[in-house]
Amino acid sequence: MQDDILKLAYEVSQMTREKIHLIASVMNEAKFLAINTRIEAARVGQAGAAFGLLADEMGRISTRIVGIASELRVATDNSTERLLKAGNDLLLRGRGERLTDLALNVVDLIDRNLYERSCDVRWWATDSAVVEALEKRTPQAYQYAAGRLATILKSYTVYLDLFIVDLSGKVVACGRPQTHRALEGSDMSGEAWFTKAMRTQSGEEYAVADVSRVQALNNEQAAIYSTAIRAGGEARGQVLGVLGIAFDWAPQAEAIVKGVRLSNTEREQTRVMLVDAQKRIIASSDGNGASDEYCKFTPQAERGYYVNGDTLIAYAHTPGYETYKGLGWYGVLETTL
Repeated sequence: MQDDILKLAYEVSQMTREKIHLIASVMNEAKFLAINTRIEAARVGQAGAAFGLLADEMGRISTRIVGIASELRVATDNSTERLLKAGNDLLLRGRGERLTDLALNVVDLIDRNLYERSCDVRWWATDSAVVEALEKRTPQAYQYAAGRLATILKSYTVYLDLFIVDLSGKVVACGRPQTHRALEGSDMSGEAWFTKAMRTQSGEEYAVADVSRVQALNNEQAAIYSTAIRAGGEARGQVLGVLGIAFDWAPQAEAIVKGVRLSNTEREQTRVMLVDAQKRIIASSDGNGASDEYCKFTPQAERGYYVNGDTLIAYAHTPGYETYKGLGWYGVLETTL
């Protein structure tokens, strides 16, 4: 609609200029006609005196009309220029606000998704099979817990794997041992998600690591959520170890950044991204996924947009969702103007 208004304003301006030019051209012809009339009037002497006066008046009128046409052209150009600028500003504002809303939608969708992951890990850490695995610490208990984790994975397809880690940081059971052969028995004691989970004060708390490739998960991209497994499954029971759940990041994030509602033309010109708190790109509609690339944008507020050269950049900071505060991520859209 705004594009149509700007196009109409430009067409009106062009038509007005053409008509003004035509008026000026006709009046110039009239001026030449007046000059020729005066010459002829002078040649015939007294008999042509009346025609000379008429020619003079025609000349003055023609000059006046040409002046008015010139003034009208200047006024029209100025008004049209202001109209086009106002229209372009309105168009930019409308486009910027729309892309900002889409950026917010992107980060809000991932927040809602990850909120569920934070709920899952706290819930499953109280599962009797998971708790008993670390209470009994027998091969049979580990095997039974692994079977329970495998059953959960059949219903929750967004996970790469679920795994139980003892107090020393050793993975003692996982849901997909045949798929992730390096996971069971691996040492996780140096991982931030493990140490943070061990320091949680109750079963209501959880920890999460930034999206990265996990070697023990066949180098797949994962966001690992964790919480302490506690004696008796009690919220403040003694810490027995840690439950880790590896969210299958790449396909879930890709579905979000590629699912943004853009027109075909907009999609060709726009890059949709999820950016972490350090501005590292962790998902992108161009298919690169989490990488070592950093997004060069300068947020001035929780959300907004700005122009950098010929690029419009819209962004929105994570609002969190319910009890999930988010990780400081941003949804970012970059489009060519």
